[in-house]
Amino acid sequence: MGTPEFSTPPLEALLQSEHEVVGVFTQPDRPKGRGGKVQMSPVKELALAHHIPVFQPLKIRKDGLEDLRSLKPDLCVTAAFGQILSQEVLDVPTMGTINVHASLLPKHRGSAPVQWAILQGDATTGITTMLTDRGIDTGDMLLKAETPITPDDTAGTLLQRLSGIGAKLLMETIGCLLGGHCPREKQDESQMTYDPKLEKEMGQLDFTQSTLQNLRRVRAMNPWPCAYAPLQNGALKVWRAAQAEGKAGATPGIVLQADAKHGLVIATKDGAMELTEVQAPNAKRMDARAFILGHPIAAGKPLCEVEL
Repeated sequence: MGTPEFSTPPLEALLQSEHEVVGVFTQPDRPKGRGGKVQMSPVKELALAHHIPVFQPLKIRKDGLEDLRSLKPDLCVTAAFGQILSQEVLDVPTMGTINVHASLLPKHRGSAPVQWAILQGDATTGITTMLTDRGIDTGDMLLKAETPITPDDTAGTLLQRLSGIGAKLLMETIGCLLGGHCPREKQDESQMTYDPKLEKEMGQLDFTQSTLQNLRRVRAMNPWPCAYAPLQNGALKVWRAAQAEGKAGATPGIVLQADAKHGLVIATKDGAMELTEVQAPNAKRMDARAFILGHPIAAGKPLCEVEL
């Protein structure tokens, strides 16, 4: 049971193993992108390529339960499925359900653990395999694997790395379960953190915050929903940014520099940041210094008053 790119390496590992994948559950096809074209999930594409039956219930606990029962699975695996499993669903597989979760539980429960790990400045993150129960990421932990969060990591690069780690840890977990020697540890509720769901509005940069906080937001919101700075006539998406030389006493949000030599530099609470890769409304993403050549921006005024 999975949906986005993060879910495909675990499924691929299962497909290449001695185990039989009897079915795949994924979210319904949905419109994506500017054109609104309906697209299959990455997990569905992979499953169909291997001729695996695919089920796409709107809510598995209501309209997917009988399909799941008909498969008579020994074990279910979830990896970023995007739906909450009822006790009826959890009771179907005889060995239970393993969840591949992209954090070191009990920290960062919820649907966006990687983004929140970057936002909060964590030095490390990882994968936890756990036995799913009716709570949200509350089940007993099985195995863990760690990875550092580098200064250049975006949510996209970190998710990609974690998905590979998750695939390996999943196979190790299944091996331990079958061998009867898998560790099982209850989560320490006193150490628990639960993070809210990602929303588009969370991408908005706040220059009254520190440079570091804004740089973390740029990395955490890449690739979705993407960080942005409001303009007079829309919003400027910010794909990448870097620390820059500030100016004492500058009002946060003021454009300090905007030329091909120095780049697009904005004052923050404690210094400045350079927006290095941007995307104007209805345009392609591009290097900010090249962007400035075609879209002159006057230094000395708030970025929110700039009209492109």
